[in-house]
Amino acid sequence: MSTRLPGAKYKFVFDTGRVLKGRLMSAWVVRHPDAGRKAGVIVSKKSFHDAVDRNRAKRIMREAFRLSVSFVPEDSDWILVGRSSLKGRKTADVASELRWMCGRL
Repeated sequence: MSTRLPGAKYKFVFDTGRVLKGRLMSAWVVRHPDAGRKAGVIVSKKSFHDAVDRNRAKRIMREAFRLSVSFVPEDSDWILVGRSSLKGRKTADVASELRWMCGRL
């Protein structure tokens, strides 16, 4: 089963979700019965100029979500927005911040 959020749900999550801010990323989270423990990932050109760096940041955030899925509530959809401080970080760093965000819910 995929953990990727379909593009049609992004607007709903941004409009109705709660914002959690961390050092490496921000997250919009919405909890509702139809949610399926899925995440969307966004990294801007302003934060990461090179496409290689943007794609690496997205891969790291997706993998961190996959590793932390047991901590994520079942009835939630997430949008993760990478910050420039994410550059050069390991997946374990991002996963620990994601677990911290799950604890704040």
